[in-house]
Amino acid sequence: MNSRRNFLRGAGTMTAAVAAATVSKVALAALPEPVSQTSPDTMPPLVPNSGRPYNPVVTLNGWTLPWRMNNGVKEFHLVAEPVVREMAPGFKAHLWGYNGQSPGPTIEVVEGDRVRVFVTNRLPEHTSVHWHGQRVPNGMDGVSGLTQKSIQPGKTYVYEFVARRAGTFMYHPHADEMTQMAMGMMGFWVTHPKVKHPLIDEVNRDFCFLLNAYDIDPGSATPKIMTMSDFNIWSWNSRIFPGIDTLNVRQHDKVRIRVGNLTMTNHPIHLHGHEFTVTGTDGGPTPKGGRWPEVTTDVAVGQMRQIEFIADEEGDWAVHCHKSHHTMNAMGHEVPTMIGVDQSDVVQKITNLVPDYMVMGESGMAEMAPMAMPLPENTVPMMTGEGPFGGVEMGGMFSILKVRKHQKPGDYKDPGWFAHPPGTVAFEYNGTLTEPARFQSESGHSMPHKQNSATEIEVQVRKPSGHANH
Repeated sequence: MNSRRNFLRGAGTMTAAVAAATVSKVALAALPEPVSQTSPDTMPPLVPNSGRPYNPVVTLNGWTLPWRMNNGVKEFHLVAEPVVREMAPGFKAHLWGYNGQSPGPTIEVVEGDRVRVFVTNRLPEHTSVHWHGQRVPNGMDGVSGLTQKSIQPGKTYVYEFVARRAGTFMYHPHADEMTQMAMGMMGFWVTHPKVKHPLIDEVNRDFCFLLNAYDIDPGSATPKIMTMSDFNIWSWNSRIFPGIDTLNVRQHDKVRIRVGNLTMTNHPIHLHGHEFTVTGTDGGPTPKGGRWPEVTTDVAVGQMRQIEFIADEEGDWAVHCHKSHHTMNAMGHEVPTMIGVDQSDVVQKITNLVPDYMVMGESGMAEMAPMAMPLPENTVPMMTGEGPFGGVEMGGMFSILKVRKHQKPGDYKDPGWFAHPPGTVAFEYNGTLTEPARFQSESGHSMPHKQNSATEIEVQVRKPSGHANH
């Protein structure tokens, strides 16, 4: 992380017009430390050392913004600025964000906290911050021109309000929104309950991340902001597989995952190996009578979904968006389908002109993954990532839930690949079968019911004997 010294050094690189209008060093000295973070790794949870206690979240490939207490007010400092985000090894994007990253840092508070957020604008244009889903005074809602004046380049504005209800929220600009959100300006906000809440359970692991998308041509680094639907980079917290960290938990942990969607389309988020319930939205916790088991939940545009489950199945379980094009990287959408097309008659003619020409797509697109085709600089393969059994053939919105018996409480380090018990991995059939050890490992029984009926009920049916009294 970087502090005020680096912030002031970076401020010297602004244009003369911005520098002339900027906040003075004396004024900056009275603000909370403008802490910055540039590492794309998942940072450990920030355990509170002041204010009300709470169980912190872990932001996937992100971090939580520190604060200071000032006469009972929890003060934060957000800096809107251009950033360079490593979206995957070998691929960096020039985005806009907050405090060195896109998305910006997660802000964590407790229900009832008095909150003050200083927002300094280091962008080349005006901005604002909208606190998506929160109950705030109208003048703190962050809509430029409607509820406040825009924050001009070099200026610092102050937002003050009470965190009135527990839940998961987002923040993003409401100024030149098409440009600024397309460039990556967004962040997560979590308000923890101040006392035990009847609809909010305590969990052992609490993850959060934002769904965001970009249109970045192969070989370039800056998103095309005019794109409305044809995006080619689908990301979690501005990271794409294999750059998305794994979610590492201890077997039998109760796990919560909070997912917010600030893309231009919906995303059905699917978890392998477990069932979950949707326990909350950005409107608050869902009533327990309205919850049901799922393995996929659709997160629509501008929504948040909070899911919870018991991680009782050991292994490496995929978690991903179930729209197949959203688990690809830098995918062109105007490539003709060549499956089943015999190209042999034209290959020789083409190679006479283009010696390095390769036939692609004749038997499907999987053949492209191992080809190691030359790519433009600053571009990642469309399907990438290596697993213990070969290529994973995924990209984009894809990660892995790693459940381990011996993962210590509070330990978020990657435990490596799962060591499968003998007889529990799919294998090639060769005509002979022995007693399958995998059945023994699974105990040979169906899953137990959550609650057995206390008494058996026999249903008796009596057919009607006539048509009277109809």
